[in-house]
Amino acid sequence: MQKEIRAEVLQRYHMEPLDIIDGFEVRPGLYELYGATAIPGGVNFTIHSHQATSVELVLFRNEKKTPFAVLKFPESYRVGNVYSMIVFNLDIEDFEYAYRMDGPNDPARGLIYNKKKFLLDPYAKAVTGQRIWGAKTDHVYKARVVRNSFDWSNHEKPRIPAEDLVIYEMHVRGFTMDPSSEVSHPGTFDGIREKIPYLKDLGVNAVELMPVFEFDETLSHRDFHGRDLMDYWGYNTVCFFAPNTSYISKMEHNYEGQELKELIRDLSDNGIEVFLDVVFNHTAEGNENGPFFSFKGIDNNIYYMLTPEGYYYNFSGCGNTLNCNHPIVEQMILDCLRYWVTNYRVDGFRFDLATILGRNEDGSPMSKPPLLQSLAFDPVLGGVKLIAEAWDAGGMYQVGSFPSWNRWMEWNGKYRDDMRAFLKGDEGKASAAASRIMGSHDLYDPAVRGFNASVNFLDCHDGFTLHDLYTYNEKHNEDNDWGNTDGDNNNLSWNCGVEGETTDPEVKRLRERMVRNAFAVLMTSRGTPMFLMGDEFGNSQGGNNNAYCQDNYISWLNWEDLKDNSELHRFFKYMIQFRKKHPSIRRNLKESREGFPQMSAHGVNPFEPDYSHESHYMGVMFAGRPTDAKRDDIVYVAVNTYWEDVVIRLPELKNGSWFTAVDTWEKDPIVKGRGAVAGEVCLKPRSVRIFFVS
Repeated sequence: MQKEIRAEVLQRYHMEPLDIIDGFEVRPGLYELYGATAIPGGVNFTIHSHQATSVELVLFRNEKKTPFAVLKFPESYRVGNVYSMIVFNLDIEDFEYAYRMDGPNDPARGLIYNKKKFLLDPYAKAVTGQRIWGAKTDHVYKARVVRNSFDWSNHEKPRIPAEDLVIYEMHVRGFTMDPSSEVSHPGTFDGIREKIPYLKDLGVNAVELMPVFEFDETLSHRDFHGRDLMDYWGYNTVCFFAPNTSYISKMEHNYEGQELKELIRDLSDNGIEVFLDVVFNHTAEGNENGPFFSFKGIDNNIYYMLTPEGYYYNFSGCGNTLNCNHPIVEQMILDCLRYWVTNYRVDGFRFDLATILGRNEDGSPMSKPPLLQSLAFDPVLGGVKLIAEAWDAGGMYQVGSFPSWNRWMEWNGKYRDDMRAFLKGDEGKASAAASRIMGSHDLYDPAVRGFNASVNFLDCHDGFTLHDLYTYNEKHNEDNDWGNTDGDNNNLSWNCGVEGETTDPEVKRLRERMVRNAFAVLMTSRGTPMFLMGDEFGNSQGGNNNAYCQDNYISWLNWEDLKDNSELHRFFKYMIQFRKKHPSIRRNLKESREGFPQMSAHGVNPFEPDYSHESHYMGVMFAGRPTDAKRDDIVYVAVNTYWEDVVIRLPELKNGSWFTAVDTWEKDPIVKGRGAVAGEVCLKPRSVRIFFVS
């Protein structure tokens, strides 16, 4: 039956030429099939423009700058605003393509058509000339036709509930680029594949890849040493449908995406989901002084938010802002995400500066943004996680109020800020800390947002690493060549008495304890935890809190740190497993036999939290009975951010006894239940102690 269906499809697509243009046999194409698609006998090219007066398909031999053919779309090949043409007898391995468009040039109205400019297909599945990292191009972006022949067979996705996830944020290149990674293909998707056993052993079950859509890393600046700095992070998208070919270990001519698909499949087979960090808030075309290679020449005043004078609104901080809630742009974004879910089997997306996706064409916030609602209810996206960075560079901050339809998760920026402040000993933060540890219900009302809205984190790619958070009071971004003016000044960090690295044993012990405190609390907080690659073995960026342009030792993981900080790595592994072992931390269970609440806050006395301005202690207890379990699952997290001992009393039990699982004051903080605890308990200065009932 399947063979008969395939034969019917092939017969349908095997159409006869009707015209000859520039020596090629052509005919009107398949208007609903955007991009360039190989079909039996030829290639289908489809693109749309609302205001162009003419469109040309431009064909190049591989790596050539001068076209060998220019095929102007006849007016009869246009349906509405869609231009489509089948070109017969094209060998997809032997050409690259672009478009040229003519139309009105009236900058005040946002119309800047230029028939001399080569334009990259927004739906291109591969961008040429980007294969070698750091190689300068002439910035004439061209596209290639890609064969979609990857066989997923009966592949099954992990489908891990949000509350059970432990997310590991990762930069593809930086994860394995340093020689210390000892992989065969450093800085690539295959390099990550070689490290899958490491990730599995660590215990994370989701990786969040920083941008993997095609970007041009050479679009940055030169530093004061005359070195070319790279757009290393990749938050300047060139093409939304194409994978970044400089992240592949081998040539994938016309098969671009193969290596990334293999990585996603292998991670999935090992129980690890894959999320992509996607950047739909702006593009690499920048403002009126930026490059002109795609959207500007197709429909500038549709794809970008423009001022009444025709200039670019800059809510992204990167020169332009995509007009996400225009129906054309909304359709492209939906098509793009569906493509990555169906063709790459991606498990989720983290949306950079997501509040921009909720702005109207004039930049004003919308109460019910069409794009966000469409993403929430789209059938193809129904099984994937949607995670919003709920703020933007234009000042809109929606943590806790992002339009969600009970579907969106959020990077909880208030968790980061409140917990950083409390953990370093700031006053007036005890109440906020209790709320953050217990799921931030003050921000995410379960009746409205459900129980899985909060993604808890203490650090990410943007800012200090966890190690640097307790090594530096001030940012040190001098190598970025902006006079140390870039990057956030409000880091809520603490250097523990000495700025930068030190040999002082007391300071080093304190810093190690502070890192363990932070991770212990993160792993025992209600919500989905996320941490940055390398935190588990003390990765440092030398105090650089904005390493977006540092393609070097500053950003690359030094895997020698894993050997030097093996005990820290062991602690991270233990805390991840502890979280997985205790479901009461992650979700509401049946009522415990002790009659304790699902979650409760405590002071030095049980059920008497101290929210005074001077309070530096907070205890949080999780309690419940797992289905079919013989005993309750009860965990008590005691956090002393004071610089002196604090004596507390644990809740009294009817059944069982309290045991210590973790005490960060100890040289070996993994206590593993050594000895029952009774009566009063002393917490040492600036330490976290975790108890469980057995």
